[in-house]
Amino acid sequence: MIQTQSTDDACDVQRLDTRALQALLQSGKLEKCREVLNAYLDQVQFQHLHSLMLRLYVGMDVYIVARSFSRNLGITNMQFTARFGSIDDISGKLQTTESTMDFLGNMIEQCIRWRIESASESTHSVIRNAKEYIDTNYMDDDLSLSSVAKAVGLSPTYLSALFKREMRQNFSDYLTKVRIEKAKELLCCTSKMIYEVAYESGFRDYRYFSQIFKKHTGLTPRQFQSSANLCT
Repeated sequence: MIQTQSTDDACDVQRLDTRALQALLQSGKLEKCREVLNAYLDQVQFQHLHSLMLRLYVGMDVYIVARSFSRNLGITNMQFTARFGSIDDISGKLQTTESTMDFLGNMIEQCIRWRIESASESTHSVIRNAKEYIDTNYMDDDLSLSSVAKAVGLSPTYLSALFKREMRQNFSDYLTKVRIEKAKELLCCTSKMIYEVAYESGFRDYRYFSQIFKKHTGLTPRQFQSSANLCT
């Protein structure tokens, strides 16, 4: 880290507070990145750092924070150094104040992009796992938002919010849709009784099953089964 010292420019260089940089990486917006980074570097009067050695001190601080942050996202050393070089190589990118600003800005922006991509991939993975759990356990009448949330390691409130955002429907509507589709398959492809179809689709109340099935298909289960048989 940088300690206060005198330069030929008579510029005092203060020690960087990396907490602000970490906050930018963790929650900053991509479009505001350069603006926030510039304000961060104003701590050390960066525009006045005409000494390459001093730019290296600052650049290494930023590089180390960015590398640590990206590693926590799962970015490998090879991926990171392929874009930005190793810490031993960066002096060539810091020959001027302008090139240094550009290099550091590009690095922080890419880290934020990696963070956004990681969050998106994580969300897709959670929703995929939740859907797979529902598809496997839809016949269980005790299946609920809470039980699915527990299976995927989230709180019910957060899983509910993810479902609404990613699936454009709430959890209960999705579960009902899955059960109705399973019921339609059984009605079309088996000779099971209606009450058996209801039970195996996750509906323990035959009357409720008939009501909800008609609401979704426009037909009662028996009408749907009869029409399916006429087509075969």
